[in-house]
Amino acid sequence: MTNQHATATAFRALHTPGAPLVLPNAWDLASARVVEAAGAAAVATTSAGLAWALGAADGDRLTRDRALAAVAAITAAVEVPVTADIESGYAEDAAGVADTVRAALAAGVVGVNIEDALYGTAEPLRPVAEQAERIAAARGAADAAGVPLFVNARVDTYLRGVGEGPDARLALTLERAAAFLAAGADGVFVPGAVAPDTVKALVEGVDGPLNIMVGPGAPTVADLAGLGVARVSAGSGIAQAAHALVRRAARELLTEGTYESLAGGLDYGELNGLFGR
Repeated sequence: MTNQHATATAFRALHTPGAPLVLPNAWDLASARVVEAAGAAAVATTSAGLAWALGAADGDRLTRDRALAAVAAITAAVEVPVTADIESGYAEDAAGVADTVRAALAAGVVGVNIEDALYGTAEPLRPVAEQAERIAAARGAADAAGVPLFVNARVDTYLRGVGEGPDARLALTLERAAAFLAAGADGVFVPGAVAPDTVKALVEGVDGPLNIMVGPGAPTVADLAGLGVARVSAGSGIAQAAHALVRRAARELLTEGTYESLAGGLDYGELNGLFGR
């Protein structure tokens, strides 16, 4: 626990506006080791990529035990801090979220993402008071364990298109972010927001480290740093790209009988060497 406390403290310190923590998200032990070897200061899991690797769909379809068993394998495989995307907490209520956080701490993580999206209902987002209660439960569980867990509150207003027009969406996002920070979150994650003016408004309006999700067409890390972003992550993008390569290579082999899609792959010895320690 002492080592986990120190690792969590070090991980928190990596969230610096203007010098963001950059997280190329991993989804299994192999991708985590590749990300670590590439020089990442920490490893973040992608809930979607992890779910797909375990044969489940994303969106609260995976069970807590299966998800955290996979996360535990990742934390055991790398030496850098690990933060886990635990979707909406793998639980129906706040008490269940606290149980999930305790299990995540036991799995070795020092950070979690908790999203406010709802699936399978007419409402795209959980009511703000209910989500704040879930954030508070996560904070309480971590504090009781004596670990300064970085709780990253994900606000899905942009990702799910909630709010009538850009001004209303921004106002709603800031309202929810403030409520979640007041409940005990350490940072705010707003996937789907990449326009520089929007990111700047979020940086100015959120009283805590801001996490932006990037992909093709998004501003560069340097540009986001200039806007004051404290954390940049790729979400499921790398996993999606990897699976696209699988499909492209398979189709080429099956239809053309050629193998050009395999060019540029990691050297066998280099990749194998990541598992020899």
